[in-house]
Amino acid sequence: MSNDVASEQAYVSMLYSHLDDLRRRASGRLSTVLATASTNHQQRSQRDLESSMYKIDLAQLDGVENGLCFGRLDFADGSNRYIGRIGISRPDHAGDPLLVDWRAPGSRPFYLATVASPEGVARRRHIQTRFREVIGVEDEALDQSAVDSTEDTGSLVSEGALLSALTANRTGQMRDIVETIQTEQDEIIRSEQTGVLVVEGGPGTGKTAVALHRAAYLLYHHREALSKRAVLIIGPNTTFLRYIGRVLPGLGETAVVLSTIGEMFPGVHATGTEPDAAAEIKGRPVMADVLVRAVADRQRVPDEPFEVEFDKDVVVIEPTVVERARGRARATKLVHNQARLVFVRHMIDALARQVADKVGADVFGGPNLLTEGDMAVIREDLGNAIAVQLALDELWPDLTPQRLLEDLYADSIAVEIAAPEFSRDERAMLRRRIGSEWTVADVPLLDEAAELLGVDDSEEVARQDAEAERDRAYAEGVLDILSRDVEDDLEVLMAWDLLDADQLAERHLVDDGMTVAERAAADRQWAYGHIIVDEAQELSPMAWRMVMRHSPNRSLTLVGDVAQTSEPSGTSSWAQVLEPYVEQRWRLDRLTVNYRTPAEIMAVAEAVRQTVDPDGHAPTSIRSVGTDPWRRQVADLSALADIVRTEQKGVGDGRIAVLVAPEALTAARDALPDAAVGAGADLTEPVVLLTVRQAKGLEFDSVLVVEPSLMLDASDRGANDLYVALTRATKRLGIVHTGPIPALLESVATG
Repeated sequence: MSNDVASEQAYVSMLYSHLDDLRRRASGRLSTVLATASTNHQQRSQRDLESSMYKIDLAQLDGVENGLCFGRLDFADGSNRYIGRIGISRPDHAGDPLLVDWRAPGSRPFYLATVASPEGVARRRHIQTRFREVIGVEDEALDQSAVDSTEDTGSLVSEGALLSALTANRTGQMRDIVETIQTEQDEIIRSEQTGVLVVEGGPGTGKTAVALHRAAYLLYHHREALSKRAVLIIGPNTTFLRYIGRVLPGLGETAVVLSTIGEMFPGVHATGTEPDAAAEIKGRPVMADVLVRAVADRQRVPDEPFEVEFDKDVVVIEPTVVERARGRARATKLVHNQARLVFVRHMIDALARQVADKVGADVFGGPNLLTEGDMAVIREDLGNAIAVQLALDELWPDLTPQRLLEDLYADSIAVEIAAPEFSRDERAMLRRRIGSEWTVADVPLLDEAAELLGVDDSEEVARQDAEAERDRAYAEGVLDILSRDVEDDLEVLMAWDLLDADQLAERHLVDDGMTVAERAAADRQWAYGHIIVDEAQELSPMAWRMVMRHSPNRSLTLVGDVAQTSEPSGTSSWAQVLEPYVEQRWRLDRLTVNYRTPAEIMAVAEAVRQTVDPDGHAPTSIRSVGTDPWRRQVADLSALADIVRTEQKGVGDGRIAVLVAPEALTAARDALPDAAVGAGADLTEPVVLLTVRQAKGLEFDSVLVVEPSLMLDASDRGANDLYVALTRATKRLGIVHTGPIPALLESVATG
């Protein structure tokens, strides 16, 4: 062991000792809280709040276990500074901290200092660890004259840590890049929170990593605001969310909601499938008008009078009465279900007068003999009569979003009324049986419908007000308890700061111990502090309406690449997406360096990119691997088994993805019975079989692109899909086909 490694091991061990102490302290407090007897609601609520706080502390401390400290800055004045995943201060809180959080201003030279602009840094050291063991150091001399020439400085490698990370085998889980953030990435990560930031970059530029580290950075610098509202990260599919799932916990952050578009309507899981053409129709902005008309169509006036049984007699519902009641309800401008209360009240009043005219009339022609009390009883009886309720529900039903859409899809006449601008074939694409599974394209429509329908929320508002007051009272009691030992928590800069009761009550739900992130995920109308959308080019106009409803402050980070748009309702223009919401008030940053995809593979992919985005900006690959892509024609896809076995020898314990067009999925699955398959695939398996859309945002050591002609022909976005498929590999790329090779790939050598 070199002197440098031994020295750093001693320091890192000391930091872990502090981490263990913080963890023991939080664990002890949690155990004490959970063991505390609670005899009433207030005590239980206080216990839940405290336990929630300590659980979050423990999750943050556990998350930074690996790679706690990864860097050191040696300054020209002789001082030094250690950089890590969290900040840890000295026990006596005197002097410089023992470890500086990578997001703190003091860490910036670690990412920005160069020989040309050293920012006072003489040497930057990368500390490599495996669990708690220091296994190596790599130094960059930025001011050689300031470094002691007699000291063992190790290798002076400026890109060693980065290249080591890039060439390492994939594991099926995304790694964070906190140790190797590059200058252009750092500038985006640390850019201001407010407004809409679009981060555009081609394959391999680290868009997703930048987005996740930006989330961690914003939570660190705007913790008070964002801890109340949480951060939402939207990914393209559930496989992707599992792939990135460990990154933010590893950066010490848990106040984040991960979701796909298909999961953003609480209680609905979009597991259904449908043709691209149907999804494209549902994604059109005109669907907002279609739903408005669909709701209006459920506020009906009968063509003829009809009778309804009531109290051994009948009442007659007249079209003119219904039309008048409907007009008064619509004039309130309330949403459907709230306006329904007005409609029902007017209808009950009209029917009560009809009953009164029968039972209270003076046989000698005098005035009605019923009192106002009598009328109140009649109105109540009418309101409780099942036959009357059913009749009014036919005229103006109390609708859920699910009921509205299911009824619309199942009724060809209703679709024709709601969507007159669609062709007959387009309307037919919307038809579906009641009870069918919801699709991803349905979810924004359900959310839109919920906005149009609403609920009678007067009781809910009163309940929430009362709950907030209870939360505040309980939080005051908890603060009294926590104030006794808050000084201990100052040893870690990420620990709980001093709060007043209002802030603490907003941060946690006292009644059931749910965190803000859990509350947000369960609340369809939650307004997030910041939203990050990955693969943002894939969102339909209707999906954007839903996302923007969750972001009234318009604080968003959108990452994507229009050359990789696969969804038929996706976009090829950021301006087209954003201007309806923020006009010109958005900014664009580009990532220009391709860290993942070797130059040999990008040379093949570039020909495809030119066909879909000729005016775009191709990223520059920073490395070559010495292995050219190859193509092989086979008689049938049963040959995949032998090809995969050969690839496994080439990548060792790395990961292989076989990417296919949907039409070839069955044949490929038959050839590879041991592969992990589809949206639920375990990406830690050696071989996974996916469609291109399921592989969005993922990366593998080796990729086999199967039947590229089918990919091209599958949709109008076929070339985009092929571009995505070709750029998932970090080391090796093979193309397997049974028919002719597309002209775009003819330059690839046979192998």
